[in-house]
Amino acid sequence: MAAATLRWVVQMHRDVPRAARFYAEGLDFSVNVCTLRFAELQSGPLKLALMHTNDSTLATQRAYSSMMSFTVPDITSTVTKLMSLGAELDGPIKYEVHGKVAALRCIDGHVLGLYEPA
Repeated sequence: MAAATLRWVVQMHRDVPRAARFYAEGLDFSVNVCTLRFAELQSGPLKLALMHTNDSTLATQRAYSSMMSFTVPDITSTVTKLMSLGAELDGPIKYEVHGKVAALRCIDGHVLGLYEPA
């Protein structure tokens, strides 16, 4: 029997095309499919599915849900780019011995971790 393989990481968004643009422009995801209700994006082998929701409280829910973490070549420019697309920095950029780390909330409140190795 074959092992299970991950198909997608799924996030719910109120504006799927805007969320697809956020990931495409902010983190260089490629957009495989994008409609008003569904998008499939890809970064290497990772596929991210964005699905539409009418939940107007999505961005105001401050509880931590799942978190995606990304290694980036330049954390400062990535944070700046994501914030220009609507993300909010969730605390300061931290300068650790192993590298820089930051947490942001995307346009619908999902947590994104960024890591720049030292």
